Order: sequence, then C-alpha cells, then structure tokens
Amino acid sequence: MLAFPSTPLVWMPADHRLLGDHDHAMPFLLLGDKYARAVKVGARAQPVMFPLADAADVPALLAGVDGVVLTGSPSNVHPRHFGEAVADPALPLDEARDEVTLAVVRHALAGGIPLLGICRGFQEINVALGGSLHQAVHALPGHLDHREPKAAPLDEQYGPRHEVTLQPDSVLHRLAGGAPTVRVNSLHGQGIRRLAPGLRAVAHAPDGLIEAVEFDHAHAFALAVQWHPEWRCWDDPLSSAIFRAFGEALRQRRARREADARAFAAAPELP
Repeated sequence: MLAFPSTPLVWMPADHRLLGDHDHAMPFLLLGDKYARAVKVGARAQPVMFPLADAADVPALLAGVDGVVLTGSPSNVHPRHFGEAVADPALPLDEARDEVTLAVVRHALAGGIPLLGICRGFQEINVALGGSLHQAVHALPGHLDHREPKAAPLDEQYGPRHEVTLQPDSVLHRLAGGAPTVRVNSLHGQGIRRLAPGLRAVAHAPDGLIEAVEFDHAHAFALAVQWHPEWRCWDDPLSSAIFRAFGEALRQRRARREADARAFAAAPELP
C-alpha cells in the first residue's frame, strides 16, 4: 500500500528570478526561507516545491499534497490577468509563477485542499477568482503608503505598522481570540481593488483597504492575508494561531487521504 510521509506536505510555489550581474545573470527558482520555516515550525508540516511545473500539472500535483501556501514575492501579478496594462514597467513581474498559481487557486478551492495566501498570494487568489488590483495603493487619494522602509533593518521592515479591523463572524476573528483589531506589518505596494466573487473581506486597514479574505462555501481551511504572518510566526499570537490552524487542516486532509488509500487497497479487484 502507498506509504504516506510522517508529516503533511505543503506545496509552495517557486519564484523565477535572474541572479548575478547583468552580463552573467542566471535563472533561479527560489523559495524564501521565512515561508518554508513558518510551515515547518508553525504548521508542523514539510514544505515541497515542484520546479518547472505548469498549469497542466496542477491537478495531479495537488493530489499528492495536503495543502498549499501561496507566498509573498518581490514580483507582482501581471495586470493583464485583470484587464489592465502595466502601470510601472520598473516593477518586477513573474508570468511563469502566475501561470501555475492562478490554476492552483482554482483547483485547490474546488478540491477542498487547505489554502493559505500571503501578500502576493493574497493578491493571486483575488485575481484567480475574477477580482482586480490597485497597482499603486500609495498613489490613491486618502490611502496609506503600505510599502516598507526599504533602507531599514528587517526587524523594522517587518514590525507592526498599522491596525486592521476584524470582521466579528470570521475565522480570522476567532484566531485572534475575539479581538476587534490587531496590529500587522505592511510590505506591499499593490492591493485589492475589486473583490472577487466568492470572497469575503474579513479585515480592513484604517484607509479601508482590504487586508484579509475568507471564502464563501470553502470545504477546508481557506484564508488569505495581505500582511506577512510568516515572519517569526512563533513570536506573534495571531501568526502562530494562523499557522497552527492551517496545520490542523493539513492533518485532517492527510487522514482522509490515508483512509481513501486504505479503502482502495482493501477493495476487491474487478474481474
């Protein structure tokens, strides 16, 4: 019978990046340590990558994992996916990642596979389901500048920047222990403009920007946040609660997969 790994497996997408000087830049497939470590420590699961997967591979690959974390990234979702031209050509894009992650969102939700989106992943989920993005939140009248101070030390970049107000009847509100507001970090230039059908906004920044979404009629854990709970998640109560709840959902899915495998192995062979 198929042997399952000792810990749940979590698919984390690769970023496509050129590294090296301009004359000798080489393509790399990257996963940030902070995301993988949050899954390993906070969710007690094993991060996995499928380098060079494409959209056609997504259903088969999802069948072999227990959940998905869509990570943040320096790159942005290409605006052609929500009917716009690129507003700032200087900002990095990653269309190879878009091809995979937008398909992952749709198939994961349809298959009841636990899904956690962070920053770019939060935006990918909204775009995959038919929403759109502001390409420069800081340029909008009445909005905060949600970008990090890039010259500051990392502890300052990832430190709390503003409050978010939580929707009282949400999973996120429960994970926050019933607190009406929490303070979060902020390291993004883009944000949700038009909320996708099937998504529900469950946290807002002081300027009204959507900071977290949950899913109507989700069949498993499904949450996405604009901030970065992966940063030292063990030091923050809400971040710890998010990854702990995600980990519980992973173990529930793995138990179902194991039960299905045992039932399949015990079924009589057809003549």
